[in-house]
Amino acid sequence: MSNLFQTGFRTVFLYILILIILRLMGKREVGELSVIDIVVFIIMAEVAAFALESPDQPIIETIVPIIILLLIQLLTSFISLKSKKFRDLVDGDPTMIIENGKILEREMRKQRYNLDDLFQQLREQQVGSILDVTHAFLEPSGNLSVFTKEQTEPVLALISDGVVQKRHLKQLGKTEEWILDELKTQGIVDCSHVFYCSYEKGKLHFQLKDEYQ
Repeated sequence: MSNLFQTGFRTVFLYILILIILRLMGKREVGELSVIDIVVFIIMAEVAAFALESPDQPIIETIVPIIILLLIQLLTSFISLKSKKFRDLVDGDPTMIIENGKILEREMRKQRYNLDDLFQQLREQQVGSILDVTHAFLEPSGNLSVFTKEQTEPVLALISDGVVQKRHLKQLGKTEEWILDELKTQGIVDCSHVFYCSYEKGKLHFQLKDEYQ
């Protein structure tokens, strides 16, 4: 009876503790979880399960690893917020899968993404023909973002957190020299001052970082 009560108490306690920790980790949809988030959640679940299976184990031996996992997740989130390179390393970058009605086979193979998955996600977005697709991007979350001829063109960040996105420039047929020259005409001599920059409807749009506004 004592073990049953202890198991029930631990279940309620761990439920509340993990709920609080998940709130501290921030609001993100399940499909948008990073690799680090998933690893942290899996280990956290294993630690909690072990605590429930071993009622004789001191509860502090469960709390400490869970708190450490929380600190790891908060630290990596902070680094991701400050470093675009770290975000790309952990989460990856969107990959163009379809361009102007043509499936990019090489990119699909790099992402180990097959035609069955592609057609399924196109059907889920009510897209009936590849020829209607101007751009389709496989997001780091695994979701497919699709743009058709009736829709607006996808927005690509040409500068993110002060870092020029050469891959996105190449997709638009632009160069790094071009965007630097365009910024100079707007009075911006250092791209590291730019928080965000995109090319939409034939115009360059940018926003400076707070400290440079």
